Amino acid sequence: MTKPISITRFSYIICFVFVFFFFNMMQAQIRNAPLTKIDAERAEQNYQKYCTLCHGANREGGAADYAPSLRSKSLMSTMPLNFLASSIGFGRPNTAMAPYLADSGGPMSMKDIFTLAIWLKYKAGHETIELSMDPIEGDLKTGAALFAQKCAECHGTKAEGITAPALANPAFLAFATDAYIKYAIEHGREETEMKAFKTQLSQEQINDLTAYIRSLTSGWSPEPKELSPYPKTEDYVSNPEGKNPTFTLKQERYVPMEQVVKALEDKNRLIILDTRTSSEWHNAHIPGAIPIPYYISEDKVAEGLPNDGTWIIAYCSCPHAASDKVINMLRRKGYKNTAVIDEGFFNWINAGYPIIGGQLE
Repeated sequence: MTKPISITRFSYIICFVFVFFFFNMMQAQIRNAPLTKIDAERAEQNYQKYCTLCHGANREGGAADYAPSLRSKSLMSTMPLNFLASSIGFGRPNTAMAPYLADSGGPMSMKDIFTLAIWLKYKAGHETIELSMDPIEGDLKTGAALFAQKCAECHGTKAEGITAPALANPAFLAFATDAYIKYAIEHGREETEMKAFKTQLSQEQINDLTAYIRSLTSGWSPEPKELSPYPKTEDYVSNPEGKNPTFTLKQERYVPMEQVVKALEDKNRLIILDTRTSSEWHNAHIPGAIPIPYYISEDKVAEGLPNDGTWIIAYCSCPHAASDKVINMLRRKGYKNTAVIDEGFFNWINAGYPIIGGQLE
């Protein structure tokens, strides 16, 4: 007997189809009727609330985690609306760009994501450049050598991303066409460190490099994950009967992750805050961590958190931007024993320290 499709899964599929097809249809209309005044105001509010931490208050990029400029002509004129909206909604797995779609555990509805994507395109103010959908052929061996020579320093030897985007990211490659990748190589990205290679490489070499990046595709689809229940207030403190740990902080703020691991192993009393988006907490988090996302309002940040000297340790992926923001809010409210895990969540995972609630894909 065929297993009936669940409502959650069905809504997710509908959502995915909507992203691909409805956004493509709307892209043709964006110049003439971009947004109503109310929608534009809401989109700007959502940008300020969720995006400025990394992309900057004026979309200039580089505020944290090497986030790209959302004003760059070569980026915003060639990124289709469905690509931009999907990047917001589904994120980039294993990077600091989290999913913001509510069905993934994020804070935004599909309408809000759709509106924000249109607003970003409209604010950028660049005419859309229609790129070919045809695949680009090239020599993969030559492309790999060119990548190691020209790209690996910023994008990583495995295209995993260092100070530049992860080009091997499955969600990126699911939406980026060959022509989109090639255009970025040729023209670079204004307001970023990505330079244009059209005068340094031949068309054949650029095709080889494009084909190599495309070859890194591993397949991706936005499969829904079962969302974990949020912790109850009475469970906020890990090891409530334990002793307070002793931490040695850098710059009176940052605690090495080894000290946090030891505190957990010694069953010390502490509170761990995951300040990433709630969708990232659902995917994977440090044992005992409670989700207090960076976009929470200051009047709600301390709800349920005891102010009795218990150590409160925050972490994010940036590795500091989101956790710094939350810790700053708590310190303004008088919380004393607060700190940020210095190395961030990805280094925690790479070191083999425990996580629960899921795993990186």
